[in-house]
Amino acid sequence: MAAPEDSLYLGFDFSTQQLKVMAIDGTLTVVHQSNVQFDSELPEFKTQGGVHIHADRLTVTSPVLMWIQALDLLLDKMKKAGFDFSLVKALSGSGQQHGSVYWSTGADHTLKHLDPEKSLSQLMQESFAVADSPVWMDSSTSPQCQYLESTLGGATTLADITGSRAYERFTGSQIAKIQQTRPDQYQNTERISLVSSFAASLFLGAYAAIDYSDGSGMNLLDIKTRCWSEVCLEATAPGLGKLLGAPQPSTTVLGCVSPHFVARHGFSEDCRVVAFTGDNPASFAGMGLREGDVALSLGTSDTVFSWIRDPRPALEGHVFCNPVDWQSYMALLCFKNGSLTRERVRNECAEGSWEVFSTALRDTPIGNHGNIGFYFDVMEITPSAVGVHRFDCHDNRVSGFSAQVQVRALLEGQFLSKRLHAERLGYRIIPGSRVLATGGASSNKDILQVLSDVFDAPVYTKDVANSACLGSAYRALHGLESVESGVPFSDVVKNAMEPKLAVTPNPRAKEVYNQMLKRYAELEDRILQENEY
Repeated sequence: MAAPEDSLYLGFDFSTQQLKVMAIDGTLTVVHQSNVQFDSELPEFKTQGGVHIHADRLTVTSPVLMWIQALDLLLDKMKKAGFDFSLVKALSGSGQQHGSVYWSTGADHTLKHLDPEKSLSQLMQESFAVADSPVWMDSSTSPQCQYLESTLGGATTLADITGSRAYERFTGSQIAKIQQTRPDQYQNTERISLVSSFAASLFLGAYAAIDYSDGSGMNLLDIKTRCWSEVCLEATAPGLGKLLGAPQPSTTVLGCVSPHFVARHGFSEDCRVVAFTGDNPASFAGMGLREGDVALSLGTSDTVFSWIRDPRPALEGHVFCNPVDWQSYMALLCFKNGSLTRERVRNECAEGSWEVFSTALRDTPIGNHGNIGFYFDVMEITPSAVGVHRFDCHDNRVSGFSAQVQVRALLEGQFLSKRLHAERLGYRIIPGSRVLATGGASSNKDILQVLSDVFDAPVYTKDVANSACLGSAYRALHGLESVESGVPFSDVVKNAMEPKLAVTPNPRAKEVYNQMLKRYAELEDRILQENEY
């Protein structure tokens, strides 16, 4: 059943530096966008890049009331622009992943009795036990991470349960640190939300459940049972299960919008609030990924998203519950050596010209005569290694390559690494698999040809500006329609602008890169062992 064209669906994104909103109509056309920049529009909070970096340079927080004030400001901006809130049938949103909000005792009562004559920021001054929320940039919880992994019997066990080894930014360790260093504030906490479920709670006028997908970024959720892991809860903080509440599917319609928003902003009483999720899962939805797809964001750092059915969590990367299909999963991998490394090799080997770089790719054969390179200019995340390592066709280390061979070795190495680590997490190339490429390098067809050949799949390009916002609006529409008819997400977004086919794989590439992938994996292990990373 198609959504009425005059119905609107809102997607919010509570990101690090700004609060954004996007409205789509029933044809998936974007009809309104707006944002509030935290630093410039809310200068009284004195943030830089939306955060406070503390004296230890490890602790990074954001003021909760800043996010609330930004929402007041954003809704006022929309009203002044003539936006008609009465047409909104459903809303959803996303929040920067891993950040945590600590509601103080009595906050639930406040949420349920919001006076429409006052702004949210006026009403919620006393609602938080911890005024400054730890966010994803925080890296101050190494002792808590070590304790969690050792208590569970090692990093691999924790990854098997929760989809990731212990990370400083993940919410479980952040909660443990709050409980250990500020026990009085923890004692005064009535509920703990993620940034996403905190934002949903504001619209709902009650505590919103943490969704499965964003809940997967906490080191607390058992991603197979989709329940909190008792052993992880016990290793983190006392009474934590009660403070978190039961997690819910990411497609859940949580209820109708709070009367506050009806009276103050003119929302319809029937406007539904669909569970909010993390920014990465929301981007996954915004890119329109389906089973067998992989998306590569080629930027300063490279990010890989993939849709997987049978997850195999590893020590590198993350497995989250899928935000648009609760029976599936999504994998996320980050690679630190992205565009800056590509630009360095372009400058050194291609006269600083992308055209010369592309010519080198066209003039060298698939497989690069068996030469393989690893280019980790800075300490890599996936895998944890540094330095430039080159090998000839006999797997002997060599000190250098010719300029043209170096250009191809860089790209083949980067894309082989992405395929290798995605497959280790459970990704499989299946009939109909697509590679979606975004970011700066996605405009270069010769780079995309190497990507297509390595993955043996067609490469498509897509403009995914504000994909978390767009994905949230899509999810609002899907949440409403799936309740009414059980329709899958892919049907809801089938009329969205399709990605553009850029290149298709060379038929000879499959055999070459399947063999090369095995060698690449063995050589990566060798580098790690030789350098004892």
